[in-house]
Amino acid sequence: MLFQTLLSALMLLILPAAAQFQFFEQMFNQGGPQQQQPQNAGSDSGAYQQNYENTHCDKYLCPQTLSCVHFPHHCPCAWPAVEDKVEFGDGSMACVSKGGFKAGEAARKIELARKGLL
Repeated sequence: MLFQTLLSALMLLILPAAAQFQFFEQMFNQGGPQQQQPQNAGSDSGAYQQNYENTHCDKYLCPQTLSCVHFPHHCPCAWPAVEDKVEFGDGSMACVSKGGFKAGEAARKIELARKGLL
């Protein structure tokens, strides 16, 4: 009985000290949970293909953004902050890098290229 009492008293002294050390280890990021470094994406297109196949669309599924739209030329650009959308007369479209400082500069350059002037 005396042994159990001494053991209990000893545990009451040891446990708070252990918890305190654990707190300081985590505070200084030693022994605490380590953050995972981001991994490079794989070079195969398997993840994209799986997302494409699992996306439900009863109209037209845009291959660039997986948006569901009525017509191909309604597809949005994936990066509208840096891309301009250019629609062609045949119902198709393309997203091209913004060119210049004026709005519509990319479309103007594409039209000049179509005419053979650029």
